[in-house]
Amino acid sequence: MTAYLSLHSSQFVNLRVTFKNSPIHILEKFTFKDIYGAYKTLINSTELEECLILQTCNRVEIYGAGNNPQQGKIIELWSSLIGSSVEEVKSNVIIDEGEEAIKHLAKLTSGLDSLVVGEDQILGQVKRSLEFSRKNGFSGPNLNILFDRTIKIGSKVRVSTGINRGSVSVGSMAVNLAYEYFDDINEKEILLIGSGEGASLIAKALKQRNIRFFITSRTFDRARSFSDTVAGIPIPFDEALQRLNESTDIVFISTVAPYYLLTYERMANIMQKREKGLMIFDLSNPRTVEDKTAILNNVKLVNIDQISEIVEKNVRKRKKEIQYAEKIIEEEIFLIKETLKRKSSEPVIITIFKDADAIREKEFKKALSRIANKMDEKDIKVLEQFSYALIEGILSTPMNNLRKEFS
Repeated sequence: MTAYLSLHSSQFVNLRVTFKNSPIHILEKFTFKDIYGAYKTLINSTELEECLILQTCNRVEIYGAGNNPQQGKIIELWSSLIGSSVEEVKSNVIIDEGEEAIKHLAKLTSGLDSLVVGEDQILGQVKRSLEFSRKNGFSGPNLNILFDRTIKIGSKVRVSTGINRGSVSVGSMAVNLAYEYFDDINEKEILLIGSGEGASLIAKALKQRNIRFFITSRTFDRARSFSDTVAGIPIPFDEALQRLNESTDIVFISTVAPYYLLTYERMANIMQKREKGLMIFDLSNPRTVEDKTAILNNVKLVNIDQISEIVEKNVRKRKKEIQYAEKIIEEEIFLIKETLKRKSSEPVIITIFKDADAIREKEFKKALSRIANKMDEKDIKVLEQFSYALIEGILSTPMNNLRKEFS
């Protein structure tokens, strides 16, 4: 029988490290290199009955459900999985329980907790995380309800408030910064390194401004396939490096690599050969441009941490929409609580009806053994239907009252 939990503080938990409490160079330490392995470890080594991991360039979050989620054990395993100390995880992690954890999730799906308030990208990321967890059997009835409902809340908030109108992705924001920095950006040579979701948002922003750009990735086939969907001119990675030596003015990087793609040493050699400056936007997590690169002459390096000023403007501009969105979230959280309370009462009610029916059947057979020879088949059927109706009539009102108590 499905075990539904209430929003009791000990039954739902969210542990997270995000851009709000940790800069990107710290945040990237907390990412799981093997997501599937992290799931298996968390489920098998704790008392979590359900688990969902959300990992993006701006956050790493663990959601868990169970009668005893063991937060300390989760932190211990998290530190072990990423090769860090328990103390470091503790000093960076935020923990929410019960209703507060669900409120955070609703704000997240609504775009209120994003680097760019109202952006749509997070909704897709949450959907894909739920799909992965569901497909592999890591989420269950409780997290499935919570995530399904909060995804709908995210859509409702956007439709009702328009909070996503005019909002920009981080990739689009980076393009805006480049546009503001260069008066003649259409005359600049631009290189995009990457072929994932973040890179596609950058490409989309460049395309919207009718800006010509080159695309490269780990393989030329991958770059060519990516360019077919987002425009851009695909080139092999070796050619991209050659262009960095000679003609590229702006580089956007959004990729996933366990090492620096552009090291300080490589960039120092490149800049010695160049006669003009270079602007680099590193939107990767982990970072793929070594921080020291910023001290090189004629290099301007921008990463996610440095976009905070524009983010603050974005938040102030959307203050009214945020207040309206929070009101919607409060109303919807109440409905989620009612749903979970109602569902948590069902196993109790089913057990009562099951026990009552067992007694009914036993007593019906006992009575039948005494009078069966005096009744025909039709009379026996009437008597059996009477026994069912009697149980239903006796239990109906108290069971409805019990449901109301849970609600």
